[in-house]
Amino acid sequence: MPETTSTPMTRDDRKAVAVSYFKLMDAGESFLHLFDESAYVYFPKHAAARGIKEVEQLFADLWPMFAAIVHDNAYFNYVIENDMVVAEGMTHGELADGSTWRGGVGLGGRFCNVFEIRDGKIQRLHIHLDPDYVDADTARYPWLAAAQA
Repeated sequence: MPETTSTPMTRDDRKAVAVSYFKLMDAGESFLHLFDESAYVYFPKHAAARGIKEVEQLFADLWPMFAAIVHDNAYFNYVIENDMVVAEGMTHGELADGSTWRGGVGLGGRFCNVFEIRDGKIQRLHIHLDPDYVDADTARYPWLAAAQA
């Protein structure tokens, strides 16, 4: 059996990978190099992505939804334990249709990402959020319609 080697990482190293992910995404720059070739990514209402090609497709499927997105990095809460980095925070931005959201003002824009980072790469990422950024799903959630009236 081949020997596997791991590059030692500190808590700060792992956090830096997660911070880079958010900053590169917000700048519209490529961030796929942060992922391991066999990475696993979960995003609500999308099939889970296994491997870098599927991860690339997942994000390619998501990008057309947005005109702009900003993660409010300065206010994130981070929890780091071993290979895990949990980032809790808020976003604001504009959807492709021109509607806007701001976490903390409306219901959308709050999220919690759970990263597993080893050897300088994201091995696993679970993105937990409500993809209804602007509370438009009023047919299934009538209290949203009442709140907008």
